[in-house]
Amino acid sequence: MRVMVIVKASPGSEAGTMPDERLLADMGRFNEELVRAGVMLAGEGLHPTSRGVRVQFSGSGRTVVDGPFAETKELVAGFWLWQVRSMDEAIEWVKRCPNPHMEDSEIEIRPVFEEDDFGAEFTPELREQERRLRDEIAARN
Repeated sequence: MRVMVIVKASPGSEAGTMPDERLLADMGRFNEELVRAGVMLAGEGLHPTSRGVRVQFSGSGRTVVDGPFAETKELVAGFWLWQVRSMDEAIEWVKRCPNPHMEDSEIEIRPVFEEDDFGAEFTPELREQERRLRDEIAARN
């Protein structure tokens, strides 16, 4: 199963405080473990929301709202995409993770939808389109 591991923002990450050398080294070692174990598919840190935007949808209308955004605990500071055998395995990996901030922090784990999760509505034609797009993306990397 694939899971998205979401590093929640903190007041420091939203203020643009960069990690120190020790945290970068600790996180680098953890990422090496994930890669060697075949777990990590992708992972990146994100700039604070002061450098981002949101696009709000209402019917056919679109409104762009510039950051920063309130409610730090609801914001994302980084992510990993992992391939694991179970949610329990993902939890065990996260428990081994260095604290991603230099202050209290939180990491959320959520399963990624797979083809079979969509049922009959995900027709053979739509499945083929999805496979074709994934192949095209893989070929570009």
